[in-house]
Amino acid sequence: MPTSEAETAANVSTAVETVPPEALTYHSIINSANEIVVGFLERIPYFVASIVVILIFWFLSIIFKKVVQKVLGSRIHHQNLVKVFQRVGGALIIFVGVMIAMVIAVPGFTPAKLIGALGIGSVAIGFAFKDIFQNLLSGILLLISEPFRIGDQIVSGEYEGTVEDIKIRATTIRTYDGRQVVIPNSDLYTSALTVNTAYKQRRLQVAVGIGYEDDIEAAKAEIIQALNKADSVSKKAEPSVIATGFGDSTIDLMVRWFIEDGTQANKVASIHEVIVEIKTALDTAGVNIPFPIRTIDLSDPSVTAIVKKLNDERAINHEQNTKSDQGANETALE
Repeated sequence: MPTSEAETAANVSTAVETVPPEALTYHSIINSANEIVVGFLERIPYFVASIVVILIFWFLSIIFKKVVQKVLGSRIHHQNLVKVFQRVGGALIIFVGVMIAMVIAVPGFTPAKLIGALGIGSVAIGFAFKDIFQNLLSGILLLISEPFRIGDQIVSGEYEGTVEDIKIRATTIRTYDGRQVVIPNSDLYTSALTVNTAYKQRRLQVAVGIGYEDDIEAAKAEIIQALNKADSVSKKAEPSVIATGFGDSTIDLMVRWFIEDGTQANKVASIHEVIVEIKTALDTAGVNIPFPIRTIDLSDPSVTAIVKKLNDERAINHEQNTKSDQGANETALE
């Protein structure tokens, strides 16, 4: 005999009432987990496709960099501009690839939603990444303006060394004692910077002191001849020797000359060679390079009195020692 709808509903309600709450909770968890697993398995092909898209755009960025280097590398004098095109263009290509991969992998994702989210948090992001954005902008400006290149020797603050790499965020230099220093580009762009190898020639100088009794012009001639003998001294620019002052024990001379290669190694080698040549030339010519001299003035009356007192005490002590020696001799004779 068929049951009515009222009887069926009553039976269902009675069955639900008889199921314990723990069983309902367990079944709901199982159903949710199954839905998650099924949804994940359904999205696996999309995840694989998004990874493939990212790899494709990554290879496209590499190809783009090589094409830019091949096309512009030999035509543009400023090679840093080529690096700007390579890095900025490559980053944009990868960014586009990531956006396409997100649209494929994430349901309902659109670039418009990303832009809206960034707009909401732009103030917080700006404060959080202020230094990073500043370094990025400074790096791009450094690469465009090109105040120095890879291989140049620079001085920034307390750091000095050879530029190894110029990245958009920071510049890496190798110090002369073999250490690596990473300097933020904002520091290089906003602070004073010395490029020792910006020009081919570089002027060096060393101080020399001669005695007051020596002839300045004669000493100058000997030093000029010594500079002409040094191989590291440039023949394209005349060296100079000028008197700079009266020292405590010397007449101070400043010797200046140029070298053709301004790197640190050539600078150190040239200074050593010039000092050796100057010392040899001045010794041969009999020009004195005096040690520090101190003159003591004993003409003051108080000094004379002290000297007289010391001499008197010395005479008294000598007389007492003589008497004691005579007494000892007499005792020995007895």
